[in-house]
Amino acid sequence: MRARIYLSIAFLFSFLSTASWAQTDVAASLYGAFNQSTSGNGIAESPANAAGGMFELRHIAKPLVGYEATYSFNRANQKITTSQVIPATQGFCTDSSNCTMVTTAAISSNAHEITGDWVASVKLSNLRPFALAGVGVLLDVPTGGTETTIQCALLNPLCSTSTAAAQTSTSTKAVFVYGAGLDWGLLPHIGLRLQYRGNLYKAPDLLNAFSSTNAFTHTAEPMIGIYFRL
Repeated sequence: MRARIYLSIAFLFSFLSTASWAQTDVAASLYGAFNQSTSGNGIAESPANAAGGMFELRHIAKPLVGYEATYSFNRANQKITTSQVIPATQGFCTDSSNCTMVTTAAISSNAHEITGDWVASVKLSNLRPFALAGVGVLLDVPTGGTETTIQCALLNPLCSTSTAAAQTSTSTKAVFVYGAGLDWGLLPHIGLRLQYRGNLYKAPDLLNAFSSTNAFTHTAEPMIGIYFRL
């Protein structure tokens, strides 16, 4: 029985080594970025979902030895909301009532992501399933935005509203990437790449007026693309 198990394991490793070949390719994919909202520090961040594109340079040497470099881009608009209580002696408040102040910021932003990933794969006829994991950097670059502040006295039904341009700055965060997918060879050098990638990182800090939630968030990216084998 034990000899049969060892023989099966040896056959599996032999199959994997002969069924795989070294491959270098470039790929371009389209994806949807589905973002998770976060809250913390009295702040709520609600990123918008968006479409994006990714370029890959990948090299597969053996089933468990592969690597790639990627660059991806998508719009990363954010809605950020914070609220606080202001003492009665300040601003719009009366001497007899504290105030609540709610600030909502709508930020337009572009997300640039660069990663280096480890890739494991197996070739089965013209199919190559793969899994990946990697790390990289995520840059959120604001392109504009507004801040709207509503201030109301607790005992006074009247409220004041003001709107101004948001003061923003670029946010740089480390990102952990994981995923899996399938290469489907259609022609000798061209194929279809289907994959899912997940990104785990801390919520971006885009506003100068107040910090981010400082919470971890997740972006899910289902993708479809074309690869060209060099």
